Amino acid sequence: MELIDSHCHLNYEYDGKTVDDLVREAGAAGVGTLVAISVDFDTHPEVVAISERFPNVYHTVGLHPHEGSRWKPEDADYLRKAARHPKCRGIGELGLDYYYDHSAHELQLAALRAQLDLALEVEQPIVVHSRDAEADLLPELERYARRVKKGAQVGVIHCFTGTQDFGKKCLDLGFFISFSGILTFKNAEPLRESAKAYPLDRILVETDSPFLAPIPFRGKKGEPSMVVQTAMKLAEVKGLPLAEVARITTENSKRLFRI
Repeated sequence: MELIDSHCHLNYEYDGKTVDDLVREAGAAGVGTLVAISVDFDTHPEVVAISERFPNVYHTVGLHPHEGSRWKPEDADYLRKAARHPKCRGIGELGLDYYYDHSAHELQLAALRAQLDLALEVEQPIVVHSRDAEADLLPELERYARRVKKGAQVGVIHCFTGTQDFGKKCLDLGFFISFSGILTFKNAEPLRESAKAYPLDRILVETDSPFLAPIPFRGKKGEPSMVVQTAMKLAEVKGLPLAEVARITTENSKRLFRI
């Protein structure tokens, strides 16, 4: 069985574990490939350095909506150049987050729009963060998706927790939907209903580690190896063998990220 953790933050702190530990333990659990996600341009070189060290780790470049107020016009040149790295597989994570409001809404929107334009320019799929912002985010994603080159990958809505209708509209635009350890949480029945409703050939699995450790690891930091628990819950929800869910979600990640 092979799984891909389609979204993890390997340059964060992991209770004393090194990146070598995380990659080794993931491999031992059957998680053979990791996609290390960037959230800002200051720490992006750390993410790149990790992906360069490990043949089974790829990365993205982008500015998280929490950091939207930090977007500067010259960042476009950095992103444009960084996207040409041979192991860069996407732009993000980008998006809108109105739950925490770390950056003003208009600044988040400006950073998002700039990055969407750049993603189209460099022909990379996007990794989308969405929280409490569906009404503003969907029109931006619609405008973006209409401009993606025919046959190219659109992107993924990561750590999906949105309404089932929002997810359906994103699927219609060509996005993948990625589920994290939240899928295992006791109070996540609406999310499991969405997972049941969406086609498996449009679903990815992720950890968003070091956050959102799945059951039975609540209270600990998430790790890439724990994507197995999310895949197990997805298989249960779908009424399918774990091996089939692993195979199809892995194929999906490979297709999206050109792995």
